[in-house]
Amino acid sequence: MLPSPRRTTLSLLLLVGGLAAPGAAQDAPLHRLQSEVERLAGTAGGTLGLTAIHLESGVEVSVRGDERFPMASTYKVPIAVRIFQQVDRGELRLDSLVTLAPGDLHPGSGTLTALFHQPGVTLPMLTLVELMLIISDNSATDLVLKAAGGPAAVTTRMQELGLGIRVDRPTVRLIADFVGIPSLPSDDVDPDTFQALAAAVSPEDQAAAARSFDADPRDTSSPREMATLLAAVHRGELLSPASTDELLDIMSRTSTGPGRLRGLLPPGSDVAHKTGTIGATANDVGILTLPDGAGHVVVAVFVREATSDIPTRERAIAQVTRAVYDYFLFTVTP
Repeated sequence: MLPSPRRTTLSLLLLVGGLAAPGAAQDAPLHRLQSEVERLAGTAGGTLGLTAIHLESGVEVSVRGDERFPMASTYKVPIAVRIFQQVDRGELRLDSLVTLAPGDLHPGSGTLTALFHQPGVTLPMLTLVELMLIISDNSATDLVLKAAGGPAAVTTRMQELGLGIRVDRPTVRLIADFVGIPSLPSDDVDPDTFQALAAAVSPEDQAAAARSFDADPRDTSSPREMATLLAAVHRGELLSPASTDELLDIMSRTSTGPGRLRGLLPPGSDVAHKTGTIGATANDVGILTLPDGAGHVVVAVFVREATSDIPTRERAIAQVTRAVYDYFLFTVTP
């Protein structure tokens, strides 16, 4: 089980390696950061939750950090953690080959469905993990999730770590629930069949399904739980050094959501992250490496129930991230 951070009744948490919090003069900038993050959260057009932790000092700031949010594709991070755990245990090899069947091509983001309409393509597990994280390919995700033992195995691993992160559905069922398909024949439904089922759902039923999706406890996490998971990964507490390096390297090559965590950071900033988007949800979670040896910051930002467009949500994510980046770069000593 991962160690639980000390908490106060405030939404702002200050952790300094188990030592007492600094004096009032040092507290002031952190309270200003808290106020600024709360102000910027109001520009998202929905409910924004954030937890950011400076790993070297333990200083943390959190807004709605314990509330639950739909993870969307950020749930691919706990799936990847589970896969690399299996690799470390010798239960799975990253060079093992997976042959795609017709039912393995699923709707949503990614390229497998577009590139491989003909079944019989064989890919190594490592490539599927890369596709899952770098371009958020949903077909690859569902294959990786199956290899991980299914949603229950991933959630169990999170519970073993003392985290309430839930992975409950493959992407094909998650999207089906979001668009209001009343009954999916199986997880192995092809894109054409899926589109036909989705087209049969009335606009009113689609809207009702989307509202229900926002309140669904399945496939959710709090910002603090996701940040805690990423912190443990970076510290090497969950995986072997080789698997830790592999996972972080893949996440550093994420190509989705350049306007989110990365959006307002200096060019060339080192960011290992994973985005997630569906309906009224827009998320980005990751690890920022600060320049000049200033340390690392885990940032988990979730936006739910947004009535704004995606660029507005992304701008809010970018702005709160830049506020956090500047604070920890210029104020906190590792």
